[in-house]
Amino acid sequence: MMEDKYRNLIETTNKSEVIFHGRVFDTIVKTVSLADGKEAKREIVVHHGGACVLPVDDDLNCYMVRQFRSPFEKILLEVPAGKLEPGEEPLTCAVRELREETGYEADEIIPFGGMIASPGYDSEIIWLFMAKGLKQIGQDLDEGEFLNVEKIPFAELLAMAEEGKIADSKTQLCIYKAARRLGI
Repeated sequence: MMEDKYRNLIETTNKSEVIFHGRVFDTIVKTVSLADGKEAKREIVVHHGGACVLPVDDDLNCYMVRQFRSPFEKILLEVPAGKLEPGEEPLTCAVRELREETGYEADEIIPFGGMIASPGYDSEIIWLFMAKGLKQIGQDLDEGEFLNVEKIPFAELLAMAEEGKIADSKTQLCIYKAARRLGI
């Protein structure tokens, strides 16, 4: 049960309407009652979530992907990642994306938990993992997916994150969690 000291933060949904239904996400508009009795609107992107995985080999090299991201009209460096299919477990998604995007399978997949990137308007939770014990089996990209795989030493990748050369939040967090786990 919610502690009384937080009751003033609760919003109650009065109405919810889907205004866009897409392949990747839906958009809804909610009418909510605030703690002071007033009404407000909330525009929310409803997303199934995703999973990402930082592949690290025995020599502490990481296998990253570089791909064009349309919202920013630029090429970004990221950990391999993808969206969860409805009902899919995050670990299953991470293993699939590792294989499809980098061509690797792993002996060990270490979970780092989930992150909420934009809680003000987006329901997406991205689940973070690290892969170790890598074996090359061959890349299997989705139709219409174009990316380059880059082998980057972990120390260099960590420096890139610290210097702001990696813009993607899931990638930054995965690198920092892996560094902590690996004692780097």
